[in-house]
Amino acid sequence: MGPRVWRDNSPLPLTPDYAGSVVRYADGVFDPHFHRFVTIMEDHRHNSSNPITTIVAVRISDGDVKESTMLVSGNDFYAFPRIDPTKKRMAWIEWSNPNMSWDKSQLWVGYFNEKGDIKEKICIAGGDPTIVESPTEPKWSSKGELFFITDRRSGFWNIYKWDEQNRAVTPLYSLDAEFSKPMWIFGVSSYDFLGIDDTSHKIVCCYRQNGKSYVGVLDHDSESFSKIDIPFSSVTNIVVSGDGSFYIEGASATLPVSIAKVTLDKKRTMATDFSIVWSSSEDVAQYKSYFSLPEFVEFPTVINGRHAYAYFYAPYNNVFQGSSDEKPPLLVRTHGGPTDEARGVLDLSVQYWTSRGWAFVDVNYGGSSGYGREFRERHLAQWGVVDVNDCCSCAAFLVETGRVDGQRLCVTGESAGGFTTLACLAFRQTFKIADLASLRAGMHKFEAYYIDNLVGNKQAYFERSPINFVENFSCPVILFQGLEDTVVSPDQATKIYKAIKDKGLPVALVEYEGEQHGFGKAENIKFTLEQEMVFLARLVGKFKVADDITPIKIENFD
Repeated sequence: MGPRVWRDNSPLPLTPDYAGSVVRYADGVFDPHFHRFVTIMEDHRHNSSNPITTIVAVRISDGDVKESTMLVSGNDFYAFPRIDPTKKRMAWIEWSNPNMSWDKSQLWVGYFNEKGDIKEKICIAGGDPTIVESPTEPKWSSKGELFFITDRRSGFWNIYKWDEQNRAVTPLYSLDAEFSKPMWIFGVSSYDFLGIDDTSHKIVCCYRQNGKSYVGVLDHDSESFSKIDIPFSSVTNIVVSGDGSFYIEGASATLPVSIAKVTLDKKRTMATDFSIVWSSSEDVAQYKSYFSLPEFVEFPTVINGRHAYAYFYAPYNNVFQGSSDEKPPLLVRTHGGPTDEARGVLDLSVQYWTSRGWAFVDVNYGGSSGYGREFRERHLAQWGVVDVNDCCSCAAFLVETGRVDGQRLCVTGESAGGFTTLACLAFRQTFKIADLASLRAGMHKFEAYYIDNLVGNKQAYFERSPINFVENFSCPVILFQGLEDTVVSPDQATKIYKAIKDKGLPVALVEYEGEQHGFGKAENIKFTLEQEMVFLARLVGKFKVADDITPIKIENFD
């Protein structure tokens, strides 16, 4: 049985059953004007490598399954179909290859005719070729006003409102901060309407600035922003409930990813209650005394005047004190994406290292999100250069400031971070050792041109591919690979492993049956973390692992 749209009360299927996963649906909303479900449809029936994406309407019936009705088509990608509750119209986001949605996209509004088809449409943002912007997250208020987020002026995603009468868009509150994030997944909700009365329009929203999330209430009429004090330092989603409160998804340096309910006072400027209703790790608080708290670090890059950012975790264990005359080894982590962001929140895999004497740093190299368009675009045609330079600069900065041992520098990364890790080893002499969870191979339609934009021409592909310069490798490597990974072909890890082994360097490869891109089985996640620790301890030397772990065989070492 393939993916289908269902009614939840019976349940009853609303769409046909296509064999396999050839037709997929996402990001749907209810249309009250025509009693139907409007959703994104991705159709692989005619071309599995280049599926057709459209916005469709699914008829809500009592068991009469029919094909969906196409509403919008012709572009490569669509997201956020949102229905105006007061008038028969719909807003949506669309974009085309070779752009990613955060590079350049468009916001459209379409008007329904009496049959529910789009009879007319206009481009609200992103249609002016002289303005580079990436609008996202359109939402209609209960009054039928259209709000959205874009980065057209300052290069930072801010909240805007569409003036339909004058065909203009205006910012509600301009700030050098990110009110949204790259749309790697559907359904992101960075703001919501608290309620509308006769005199004001208040929006609860979050933004990222200098490595921290802030939540507040934006008053549209007074153009004021009132920060709300909450214990989360990272917030990823906000949804308002019907009783005047709202729910947020977030985390902090001591709180794991959680969902919390926030209740406001009558003026809606202060929180009167904050309660966690769900936590990804309910019993983690009992280990708080072991937690290493992140230090937000800004460090200079190789380009004068430019800086990058990181979260540094010093080694910490409340029952053990390290020697005062010994600086700790450092593990540098390169996040995936690469258009993503390290957020400095509680990650027990980080605490695993810091509680055992390691310093750990999560780097937001040039190209990371959270710091505006200019920072995000630093890696365009420079991936494998800017990220590598910034990771090495971060390690050097921590050595120069006396935080870590310059002779025991290690680097790790998953997915796109795996490429950066290998590139650090092939083209720099900063690190002594590395471990990798995955590498890059083929891409699906969404990312079909993503790597082209990040790397550039064929010559750059060759020059920045570590496999072509294995003679430059001079340190041990351990690799972990899922054998069902469709994003990164397993033979990539095998080729790297054989090349390093043939050169005579210590190397190990762990392959997991049934794992895809990013490991999901608890036993494999645990085994990976433990073997990383033992591998680095044995190869870097000068310390022992307290845990009872049996190490795997290391070629050219055991």
